[in-house]
Amino acid sequence: MRVFLIVLDGLGIGALPDAADYGDAGSNTLLHVAESAGGLRLPRLEALGLGRLLDLPGVRAVADPRGARGRLAERSKGKDSTTGHWELAGLELDRAFPTYPHGFPVELLDRWSERTGRGWMANLVGSGTDVIRDYGAEHRRTGRLIVYTSADSVFQVAAHEAVVPLAELYAACRAARELLTGGHAVGRVIARPFVGEPGAYRRTPNRRDFSLAPPESTLLDRLVASGEPVVTVGKVDDLFAGRGVTEALHTKDNAEGEDILAGLARRPGRGLVFANLVDFDQQYGHRNDPAGFARALEEFDERVEEVLAHLRSDEMCLITADHGNDPTTPSTDHSREYVPLLLAGPRVRAGADVGTRGTFADVGATLAELFGLAPSGPGRSFLREVRA
Repeated sequence: MRVFLIVLDGLGIGALPDAADYGDAGSNTLLHVAESAGGLRLPRLEALGLGRLLDLPGVRAVADPRGARGRLAERSKGKDSTTGHWELAGLELDRAFPTYPHGFPVELLDRWSERTGRGWMANLVGSGTDVIRDYGAEHRRTGRLIVYTSADSVFQVAAHEAVVPLAELYAACRAARELLTGGHAVGRVIARPFVGEPGAYRRTPNRRDFSLAPPESTLLDRLVASGEPVVTVGKVDDLFAGRGVTEALHTKDNAEGEDILAGLARRPGRGLVFANLVDFDQQYGHRNDPAGFARALEEFDERVEEVLAHLRSDEMCLITADHGNDPTTPSTDHSREYVPLLLAGPRVRAGADVGTRGTFADVGATLAELFGLAPSGPGRSFLREVRA
């Protein structure tokens, strides 16, 4: 048996009841992208029942969807990729990771600087492209590392690849990860390499995420302990600090991730394939680019058929998200939203509606039951509702 769990990073479908607490009242990533584009063409997702989850321009609410559907609410505090992926794997957090709206403590950065042998600069909240634009020249002149954060729990380090080799940048991020513990245990340290000349800097695909290790066992740990392979695509292994992963396939963009998923679907396998397609969030949500977001969704809709068409009788595909990232709002950060859940496969009950689930962890509970694992964690399985 094999399951494909595909996370469309940042694809929210409406503000959660507590969204105002996060500054996200009124956010609705998918709806606002569809409205901005004058409608979306998503015939494969439409056929699975996407249009039955919310009224979307261009997407019909088909009367007889061939997939199952539902909506997930995040129960953990926060709206970070790490939090969302952990909750999908059955681990909820009752406390949000720390954020730094005024930058990081100088004494912490100075301790980090002693380890890296390089100075630091910036230490502010901002969009990565803006920070690189404003500090890139000084960084190249001095060799100091650019540090910045966002509304999310991240410690981001930007460096020009011609100034700081990738191996050194990754080592600096690992040093930061070792220091950022206890009260400063941010969700992720992120390496943000870039290239180019002033006025034309661009970030490269060599980003790396250095996440905290999950504080408790997750679905991934339990699957591996039971002898099932867990193959990750994209940044998923980074979000779990490599734990509970038997094979990690890193990608530079959505297209490469979609190629890998299609290739895996064409050949037999077993266990869990856990994929993250990051461009929706990284390239379009954070850059307030609804047109790019719309194009990426339509491209995914075309490519996902290469997975769905090859699902065998003992395979299933789940498509969901980890948080929102509404590109039509003034914010360039994640948004606290519901996320979609679409299920497909020969043994999925066509037209099944699992309603609004109170936690992403219901996905982990469902997959645990599917793989014959004992119930564990806060989630409640919906397998009986969707299995034909």
